[in-house]
Amino acid sequence: MMVPQHVAIIMDGNGRWAKKRGLPRTMGHTRGAQVVEQILEDADDLGIRYLTVYAFSTENWSRPAAEVKALMNLLRTYMKTSLAKCAKNNVRVRVLGDKTKLAPDLQAAIANLEKETAGNTGITFQIAINYGARDEIVRAVRKLAADVKDGRTDADAIDEAALSNALDTGGIPDPDLLIRTCGEERISNFLLWQIAYAELYFTDKAWPDFDRAELEKAIEAYGKRERRYGGLSE
Repeated sequence: MMVPQHVAIIMDGNGRWAKKRGLPRTMGHTRGAQVVEQILEDADDLGIRYLTVYAFSTENWSRPAAEVKALMNLLRTYMKTSLAKCAKNNVRVRVLGDKTKLAPDLQAAIANLEKETAGNTGITFQIAINYGARDEIVRAVRKLAADVKDGRTDADAIDEAALSNALDTGGIPDPDLLIRTCGEERISNFLLWQIAYAELYFTDKAWPDFDRAELEKAIEAYGKRERRYGGLSE
């Protein structure tokens, strides 16, 4: 297989998976979190260098309070328990999104995990929490505007590379492949700048049912596509 360097995933369907089985939505999220850890191992094994997942969007705060609390607790658990596994598997973790809106203890756990894994040289695992692509772009523009105002850069020097570096994903290659689960075929405000030339793959499988076979199927479909980046094929 021609394996993409960077795979991004919109993990959809946890709630629907649980409802179909007569379970509370929180059980779907718990199962989904387990799948994330397995897919990270599978991605690493397949040679993928960067894996980015959409864990919690800026719009998800509007969900029922109990569900939001359960999601935040799952994230807390991951941040606190994954250090040993990341060290063992040489995984570097980065968190995308506006972390200032998260609870102080979660912010501290994120900062610690990012610091402790920063030197790892294996797969880079990016988790989008309180993330929205439009919000990310606005924050990047404000950062660049502040640099201009303070004389650190010239407005005429701002180009695509400068904006890319100001984003939460600064220094990370753009995704080659974007996967969305559970039959939805939209982007939902995820990595809008970064996926300009990504290949898109949609599957009917709900995220809790996503597995290595489905990941390989997506990679196989990716390998059959011709990426022209706006140019012409020969």
